[in-house]
Amino acid sequence: MTDRHGPLMFHQSGGCCDGSSPMCYPLGDFITSDSDVRLGDLVVEGLESPVTVWMSASQFEYWRHTHLTIDVVPGRGSGFSVEAPEGVRFLIRSRLLTDEEVAELDARPVA
Repeated sequence: MTDRHGPLMFHQSGGCCDGSSPMCYPLGDFITSDSDVRLGDLVVEGLESPVTVWMSASQFEYWRHTHLTIDVVPGRGSGFSVEAPEGVRFLIRSRLLTDEEVAELDARPVA
């Protein structure tokens, strides 16, 4: 997908319909704002640039103590996400953070 679209980014919204699916866009095609939280960057073997991951701030409040994994599985993507015509779709897998992981996050300085 990066060969076709260039560097990519993910956004996880709290909206309806595909709001539970991470949406993948060419970097910069989805405009983020103060109402979004940057979760971090995925370093993917074989890609020159990391893939930035964002989430709406309201959704982040629900998921802030959750470890998230973005997975790709066979199926039909939807919406405006770049994988829609590729025969695969992205999905979120999650688990609650352990007490130790929560303490580690709480101890980090806020940027």
